[in-house]
Amino acid sequence: MENKFALVTGASSGIGAAFAVALLKEGWNVALLARRVEPIHALIKSHSIAAEQTLILSADVSDEAQVIQAFDMVQKQFGRLDLLFNNAGVFPSGQLPSEVLGEDWRQAVNININGSFYCLSQAFKLMQHQSPMGGRIINNGSISAHAPRPGSIAYTTTKHAMTGLTKAAALDGRAFNIAVGQIDIGNVASDMTTAMANGIKQADGSIKQEARMDMSNVTQTLMNMASLPLSANVLFTTIMASNMPFVGRG
Repeated sequence: MENKFALVTGASSGIGAAFAVALLKEGWNVALLARRVEPIHALIKSHSIAAEQTLILSADVSDEAQVIQAFDMVQKQFGRLDLLFNNAGVFPSGQLPSEVLGEDWRQAVNININGSFYCLSQAFKLMQHQSPMGGRIINNGSISAHAPRPGSIAYTTTKHAMTGLTKAAALDGRAFNIAVGQIDIGNVASDMTTAMANGIKQADGSIKQEARMDMSNVTQTLMNMASLPLSANVLFTTIMASNMPFVGRG
């Protein structure tokens, strides 16, 4: 493949790490961004990936200055950006609206909404002015962008906002050959979803086990989105464990 350059946020674990590795194995050059870079170094080493394929960046996406600095490094080392996977996010602990602390609400908004916007904005700046112009941005939404879980008001609100970010950016990107889409993922097997396999609270108050799917299903879907020509765009797609409670939730 011709040289392609990607940036993955939240690349130290979970979906971000898995997708970054999938891209690298397909020959992409990848900037891996996270607050903690030690797990990224371990990830690269464990998969025997050539150092020249990667750019490891330490940044807190909720800090605009750090995001700008990270994208400046991408431009300096890669020269262009063909793909942003806007993945970094947090899931605050489940609480009723009356129990959510202001600092926890602000953290969710600062990382999931503000951070996603800062990264998308900087990606736009690169993609608008590079030659050839354009690129692709994939936002990581969630099943919660459609239907909430009990006690998830902060997370659900931010993921609904992500849908608006995707729609507006997809429209604004047309003039610059920037394709913006969103992947909504439900119950992928990872350390973050262990509770779902053990039993998690349902809308009726009961505790039930939920089906999960293998991470490879998510990375394959993301690779399919990333491989499209810029003349085509998956605006929204949902990949989920077939038997999880989404259709019919509640």
